[in-house]
Amino acid sequence: MPAFVFRLDPLLEARRRAEQDAQLAVAELERQRLDLEQQLRRHQQNITQGKQDLRSTLSGEIDMRSLRLGAGAALHVVRRAHQVVLQLAGLTQRLDAKRQDLIEATTRRRALELLRERRLVQWKTALDKAEIAALDELAVSRAARKEVES
Repeated sequence: MPAFVFRLDPLLEARRRAEQDAQLAVAELERQRLDLEQQLRRHQQNITQGKQDLRSTLSGEIDMRSLRLGAGAALHVVRRAHQVVLQLAGLTQRLDAKRQDLIEATTRRRALELLRERRLVQWKTALDKAEIAALDELAVSRAARKEVES
């Protein structure tokens, strides 16, 4: 019995690799997104902590120098948080584009897999027909031989 050979297997493998590359690209951007979100959470915690520290210094005797330093530090943290937000926005756009690339790569791979499955079914059907024809031929020749012998 001959083995099934799909002539487009090299192309199918190339599309599988392309899909895997797209998955890796999406995963890398997702990792970067998680890192940026973690940085943003830390900045938000620092801002909250700075506000609490500022409130605590407002009771009793007020030191203007420490207030000015605290306000400057708070502005610095807010500015860094804004930078992270902007980086996150740009990363989100790149991530959306890479996800779209992954969807397209998956669609191209799946189309070839469906074609392969269809061709395999056709090959099996043709093989079964050939086997039935061979069995019919054997039955006919056996019947002819019996008739000649009798």
